[in-house]
Amino acid sequence: MRFLPAWHGIGIRAGGIDRLLEVVFQLQGLALPASVVERDVIASRVGNYTPRLLDELISMGEVVWTGRGPLGATDGRVALYLRGDAPRLIPPPADPPQTELHERLREHLKARGASFFRDLYNACGGGDEEVMLDALWDLVWSGEVTNDTFAPLRMLGPLSRRPARRPRMPRLIQPRATGRWSLVADLVGAGANATERLHSEAGVLLQRHGVLTREAVVGESWPGGFASLYPVLRAMEESGRIRRGYFVEGLGGSQFALPGAVDRLRSLRDSGGGVVAMAATDPANAYGTILPWPESDGRMARAAGAYCVVDDGRLVLYRERGGRSLLTTGEVGPEHLQALVAIATGGGRVELQKVDGVSVMESPFKNALREAGFSATHRSLVAYGTRG
Repeated sequence: MRFLPAWHGIGIRAGGIDRLLEVVFQLQGLALPASVVERDVIASRVGNYTPRLLDELISMGEVVWTGRGPLGATDGRVALYLRGDAPRLIPPPADPPQTELHERLREHLKARGASFFRDLYNACGGGDEEVMLDALWDLVWSGEVTNDTFAPLRMLGPLSRRPARRPRMPRLIQPRATGRWSLVADLVGAGANATERLHSEAGVLLQRHGVLTREAVVGESWPGGFASLYPVLRAMEESGRIRRGYFVEGLGGSQFALPGAVDRLRSLRDSGGGVVAMAATDPANAYGTILPWPESDGRMARAAGAYCVVDDGRLVLYRERGGRSLLTTGEVGPEHLQALVAIATGGGRVELQKVDGVSVMESPFKNALREAGFSATHRSLVAYGTRG
């Protein structure tokens, strides 16, 4: 836990297009909730990040994204890829829907290529615009359709955000329909053979984890698992490109690492890392995958909307999904609470009602939380973000 945030460059000040490309390179193929990709994961790695940067890279054809399954009705997993690596890394569609409407959408995109939703709607028979758009998003989540901007993914959320009444302007231009839609197959082309794909997958996972273990691969639910990658990793080790050893105690014996990662890991053996706040779903968070969650008065999980604060590799704070409950493990200082407020308010207002199962108004942390930026209401503490 000291190593991974440093390896990922969390908190780095470098920004701009070049830094974002480095981040996408390291995150390739990782399925993350769309709600956290920019707000929590990219923003923690790219200084002064703005969504315009990612849209620019996608519109330029340098970066592509694909859906990797819905998460309820208001979110879904999405993966980013560099355009040049996409044919070797994008997996085939998962459980593609087979209704007549889905097939009409596929056929239009196959025949016409990238299309605005208005053109799709007219070409596929019209009717209820919401039904048509939902069908298009079915194809997005199955991994068949993508877009030339990230903007539609930013508009996912509760149905309450959508207009209750039909506006005077056509619903065709609603935000989650923006951009041009295209088939992922057009980006992938003929793809790559099995050997090329496995070599690319192994390279991506090594870049992401530095020290690759079976537990890390299982934690990502990587298609084929560690067994499919093992022959490639062994060949890379035999050629001298990577190292094999027992680098992390307590994990499996088959561990492979980039040479620079081993040196960096050893340099942080005794101390280092400082206070780091991150999303629970962040790949730089080893808890819940490689490492077990510490004991607490609640349930910790790698859920979208949950946050962790780590100090010198030790988990100190965990804000549960939904934001109303905070869990502590060990001694908590002002710097930990301030780090939590800074990251948790990135999406807006945060309300705390409980700390370690006790009402926040009766918690020994009440005054410390107020000093960290929370304001008291009649039954909770509230903090407000600086961005939406």
